[in-house]
Amino acid sequence: MGGKVAIVADRLGWEESRLIKSAPELGLEVEWANDESLCLGHEEAPSISAYDAILIRSRSYTRGGLLATLAESANIPTLNSARAIHACENKLELRTLLRDAGVPVTDFRLVLSRRDFERALTELPVPLVLKPVFGGMGKRVTLIRDTDTAQSVYDYVEDLGHGFEQACLVEPYLDGGTSVRCFVVGRELVAAAEFESAGGDWRSNAALGNQSRALAHDPEVVKVVDGVVDQLGEGVYGIDLFRTPRGPVVNEVNHAPAFKAVASATGADIPAAIVRYVQETLA
Repeated sequence: MGGKVAIVADRLGWEESRLIKSAPELGLEVEWANDESLCLGHEEAPSISAYDAILIRSRSYTRGGLLATLAESANIPTLNSARAIHACENKLELRTLLRDAGVPVTDFRLVLSRRDFERALTELPVPLVLKPVFGGMGKRVTLIRDTDTAQSVYDYVEDLGHGFEQACLVEPYLDGGTSVRCFVVGRELVAAAEFESAGGDWRSNAALGNQSRALAHDPEVVKVVDGVVDQLGEGVYGIDLFRTPRGPVVNEVNHAPAFKAVASATGADIPAAIVRYVQETLA
């Protein structure tokens, strides 16, 4: 089945270009729609009403979630759903949703003040990671190696101008330098790769250009991934896991994941998998 699909994004990057290039061979017409020029709000959403579906690829969780909300209101099939994007945006909401469903996540404490922060330091042993509740791509994630420097680190949080920015999580630092990026399309785990921190950066994050290698089939990983999709619904996700002695735990879920590094490491044709899934939603 054919159809016309918009990739809603703030820029046309490597991933978006590959999706547009792959689409005609699979019977779809895909084009970029700049997320800064849609002016959604009208109940018939005229700027996107000509599309049979839209694929949200805005790098901003907030922007993507708002656009998905209005597209869904106009009855346009939207990937990912607004509910899923908003859950991915809010690390606290995501962890709570998954933990309540029995999906393993990293331990954490919510920090809204220096008093919270000091208590977290007594409940969780250093080294610790301090990260914003809202944000992605490894930005403003700080490793606290000892309690002597912890208070100075928190000074920077207090200097941020808004409570939205000051909301943080404190989590144990899971040493080892390796995380697992799982790329999910629909319900299927189409590729998985291990990312290893490099160049002196302790953060293992695909967006930081870390080294990667393909990961063989792992039933424990598949079980956790299935649990995430059960809670968020089908979609296109980058699910980041850490390995621990008790098995893999969820660190983050990305609503518009990059896939260049995963595709390079595994050889998976991720653009084709996404386009085929979009076709299925239109059938």
